[in-house]
Amino acid sequence: MRPDGDDCDLLIEGAHILTADAARREIPHGRIGTTGNRIAFIEAADARTAPMAGTVIDAAGCIVVPGFINTHTHAVLSLMRGVAEDMGFAPAYTKGVPRAPMITEEEAVALARLGALEALKFGSTAICDTYVHPLNTMPAMGALGLRIFGCNLLHDVDFAGMPEGRWDYDEAIGEARLAEVFALHENCHGGENGRLQVIMAPHAPDTCSTAFLKKVAEANERLGLRTAIHLAQSDIEVQRIAARDRRTPVELIDQVGLLNDRLLAAHCIKLTETDIKRAGDARIHVAHVPKGNAGGGMIAPTDRLRAAGANLTLSTDNLLADMTEGMRWALSIARLQTETVNSDWQPEHVFEMATINGARALGMTDEIGSLEPGNMADIVIVNADTPHLTPRLDALGALVHCGQGSNVRDVIVDGEVVVRDGQAARADETAIMAEAQAAAEALWARARAG
Repeated sequence: MRPDGDDCDLLIEGAHILTADAARREIPHGRIGTTGNRIAFIEAADARTAPMAGTVIDAAGCIVVPGFINTHTHAVLSLMRGVAEDMGFAPAYTKGVPRAPMITEEEAVALARLGALEALKFGSTAICDTYVHPLNTMPAMGALGLRIFGCNLLHDVDFAGMPEGRWDYDEAIGEARLAEVFALHENCHGGENGRLQVIMAPHAPDTCSTAFLKKVAEANERLGLRTAIHLAQSDIEVQRIAARDRRTPVELIDQVGLLNDRLLAAHCIKLTETDIKRAGDARIHVAHVPKGNAGGGMIAPTDRLRAAGANLTLSTDNLLADMTEGMRWALSIARLQTETVNSDWQPEHVFEMATINGARALGMTDEIGSLEPGNMADIVIVNADTPHLTPRLDALGALVHCGQGSNVRDVIVDGEVVVRDGQAARADETAIMAEAQAAAEALWARARAG
């Protein structure tokens, strides 16, 4: 609520508001006022006289939601679009496919800006993004207005040998990657008014030696950061860890001290029942990639993970960054597992995965992921005045089952309108696309040549 006569900087009027707050309030005809980078109030539009505002956005016919939080992305890997989806697991380990060491700083920035632009226009206000050259890509993505939780990929395997089936570990590689994250933390952490946050991101159990994983855990304790990792994502990973460590990947991550409530684990597909219980007991956060996994012929046991105590979040990996589509896939995947439609898996559950659960994984439930007074003003306005979202008998149900990322009209991050009427406010979209196209073509040409 607000005192009478309070002014605000930005006023959103006449929308159907889905708050994702603790009470899961839904306001069919409401208004939101922001002051600075915070939400000042949320109320029914007829509650009292509207305050004066520097900017007024008419959101009649729209659904307003918290900004989506995409918990596992590799924006630079937009270079794989339309190709990797049909190559099976880990095409970057395959001959003739661009690999991380081949990518220059300039190419990484061009491709990362494309990924950031796509994410924003589809309604993500925060992404957890890991790959190469983050010292350059994080500020470049942040400049578009996006909130970034990022890191370089930490590993000590020599990726050059992996297309030939060799997993060769080199201590010097690991030390160099750790030096990169320390420099990243010193130079980027807290940048762009706090929108740039550094995490620790060991790539995967099989691309990190056991000794290196322990070093990562020790470094993370010193810095007090969140950890992101690919975990139990393939049979190859499971087989290699069984041969190397005589454990499952989950058991290994537990052994080195990373299996805890600060861990954000992507995929979590190849799990034993004991793994699921162990992960749930540790209250880990799972970055579920429903469409990407299904496209590879795999399904993560999300129903059992949630029942065991894991926090399920939603992500798109390096595929189409449409989180609305992702919610629909997550709901369908869960129902395939349970072979029924019941109260356990409904639109509100996947909506939480895309919003407040993502904030929980990042330790920011008091800041983002829900529309509440005092929270950061990360707000998405979805145009629902379309044939495929009419009639709107249930706004959330219509959004999850029928919505598309392209329905996003306006995006506000930190109180600033960064997408207006479907167009980025801080960037030249045509230039971003042209630069990314050129970078991708150059990378693929070099990879195929040799």
